[in-house]
Amino acid sequence: MDEPKQKTGIIAWWHRTPLYLRIVGAMVLGAVVGLIFGAQTAPLAIPSKLVLRLLGALAPGLILFAIVQALMQAHFEKGTAGGLLRLLVLNTLVAIFVGLLVANVLKPGRWSAGMHPPASHETAAKGGKPDVLQQFLDNVPQSLLGPLTDQGKVLSVILLALALGIALRKLGPRPIRGVKDLVDVGLDVLVVILHFVIDLVPFAVFGLVASIVGTQGFAPFRALGAFIVAVLLALLLQASYYLTRVWLGSWVKPWDLVRKCSDALLMAFSTGSSTVTMPVTFECLKSRVGLRERSASLGSLVGANFNNDGTALYEAMAALFVSQMLAAQGLGAELGIGAQVLIVVTSVIASVGAAGIPEAGLVTMTLVFQAVHLPTEYIALLLPVDWFLDRCRTAINVMGDMNVSCMLDGRTREEPASAQVGEAVSAQ
Repeated sequence: MDEPKQKTGIIAWWHRTPLYLRIVGAMVLGAVVGLIFGAQTAPLAIPSKLVLRLLGALAPGLILFAIVQALMQAHFEKGTAGGLLRLLVLNTLVAIFVGLLVANVLKPGRWSAGMHPPASHETAAKGGKPDVLQQFLDNVPQSLLGPLTDQGKVLSVILLALALGIALRKLGPRPIRGVKDLVDVGLDVLVVILHFVIDLVPFAVFGLVASIVGTQGFAPFRALGAFIVAVLLALLLQASYYLTRVWLGSWVKPWDLVRKCSDALLMAFSTGSSTVTMPVTFECLKSRVGLRERSASLGSLVGANFNNDGTALYEAMAALFVSQMLAAQGLGAELGIGAQVLIVVTSVIASVGAAGIPEAGLVTMTLVFQAVHLPTEYIALLLPVDWFLDRCRTAINVMGDMNVSCMLDGRTREEPASAQVGEAVSAQ
């Protein structure tokens, strides 16, 4: 049987190239273009607005289907559901509070003097002819059901129909035998459309970097550097919390856990997907660490659908970072205690089931920003660094799964079957 021929051409090459390499290349090219063309690059920020508009439209539906699917597919053994739920909620709450604590202490957003969001329509109009692009952007649906309720938005209906039609063609014929199949198809369709949006991210990063460098220079990137440092510190503190809990609450030694599960952590960092990493995490916990199969499966397979602590931490810090930026520029006040509590609640809910959503941090962040009335266009400023932080927070997500499995396994190690047989023989 002949092997299928590998697709060739620029589109096939584009998809074969890892997303992070495309984004890094877009950043470098954008900086060069910004230096060469200066203020004329202002209209290039419009693609980032398109990406955010599409993410905002997809986010509610994706979260809805992801949470429903996670709840329908999760199999809890009797007597374990309560303990698993307590561990998942506690880990997520600690992660969010760690993120908020670091952001409140370091205040990375205060380094944003002179930094502005992507150029507005009026600003862009002075640098070129974005009117056609802006009109197109205005017709991109802001929600999945928006085109069906907004009169006069015929183009929005057409765009929605094209997206759904293309996504369904890619999925092929899928029999629907029950509610579960309907939920699966609904989520798969939205994930396919999300992949289309993710393909646009490098173009958005190119335009955004070119626009920022061309109009503001490199000084605004100091704030992003401070934000990266703050997020990495918070993730490190969360990892320390996990390992301390393992040391105090289970028989596993923290260093052995990290060493024997290094393949899972490296895979999480390289792929940026805790879903792809799940089988590797399970195998490492069961075969290398030696956890009971029930504990390994509950933490790595079931808990992974609900346990996205790194993502929740990142979203909380991003919201506080942007509020600090607005305050530094005199455009608003930093979020108070009440708003930060709302961030905690929203981040917990948004993180549930996010394991199966590509670029989950960007998708769910729009919901967190909207909950505390922050301008979502500022999310675009995080696009150049999100690819790196996404890998870091995914590794923390997987470490959280490892932590849950170890805690469920308890303080006593299960003895190998051979040892139990030996003890029985000697007793006789």
